[in-house]
Amino acid sequence: MIYVFLAEGFEETEALVPVDLLRRSGKEVILVGVGDNIVRSSHGVTVVADTIAQEIVLDENLEMIILPGGMPGTLNLEKSPYVQNAVDYCAENEIYIGAICAAPSILGHKELLKGRKAVCYTGFESELYGAEISDGKVEEDGIFITARGAGVAVEFALKLVEKAVSEEESNRQRKAILFD
Repeated sequence: MIYVFLAEGFEETEALVPVDLLRRSGKEVILVGVGDNIVRSSHGVTVVADTIAQEIVLDENLEMIILPGGMPGTLNLEKSPYVQNAVDYCAENEIYIGAICAAPSILGHKELLKGRKAVCYTGFESELYGAEISDGKVEEDGIFITARGAGVAVEFALKLVEKAVSEEESNRQRKAILFD
């Protein structure tokens, strides 16, 4: 099971492209509303989440969490004790954490990226405390997968598919959506 956290002001592309490609790949992906199950994006798109953060279960069935960026979405994610608990659980149990745009700052503030390669939206680099800032679009280091922003959402999603399913499935999805 994969949780994608949605907080008021999330970036649509960064959230929904990974959901789409992971579900196409056969993964169980659950949209988790932070605060409510009806969540408005940074551009006024309303999404109905499958559940709310207070009801999630952190156990051996959890394969990955995804933190979309956007403003004030990232700030709202970071304020949530449920998101913080999920990040801590994943870090402690070596479960993948995907974060894109401004959302890697959540990991940076917890010093989880210290000594690791990471990327984020331009201007948030100083929030990735101790990280080795890469010039790539998507960066994987251990359980952490970070990406720059909406323009690389497909590349980010394909990397998540690679980790959650396989490189072969990621390549199959790449071809299926005519990405190359």
